[in-house]
Amino acid sequence: MIFVDTGAWIAIYKRNDRHHPEAMTIYNNLRDREAQLLTTDYVIDETVTRLRYDTNHSIAVAFLEFIGNAEIAGGLTVIEIDKDVFEKAKALFRQYDSARLSFTDCTSFVVCHENNIRETFAFDQHFSMMGINLCR
Repeated sequence: MIFVDTGAWIAIYKRNDRHHPEAMTIYNNLRDREAQLLTTDYVIDETVTRLRYDTNHSIAVAFLEFIGNAEIAGGLTVIEIDKDVFEKAKALFRQYDSARLSFTDCTSFVVCHENNIRETFAFDQHFSMMGINLCR
């Protein structure tokens, strides 16, 4: 199982993103090996918002359609952040005052830990800080 973070989704959908070529290569490799992907509703929210502001509405909608189709096809699991994960993320967020972590990052770290995920499709080095390897 591979966790997919906001930065990866954005890099796939935003063609002028500096990580776009690398993101497409990684995504195509994951798809070719039929890797099971996992993300969260918070990551989707963050991605849709960023795509809407940084690109346009139609690209944000296309991303939402892609997510829905990937779930239906069985290649993507979307975890909804529940109260338990939310509380654990709050505690984690409080611990890292010197690191520039978003609250969504903290929810993602908790989800990865609870699902024993050790690899992520991301460009955020904070995953490495948490012992989660980045796909390359």
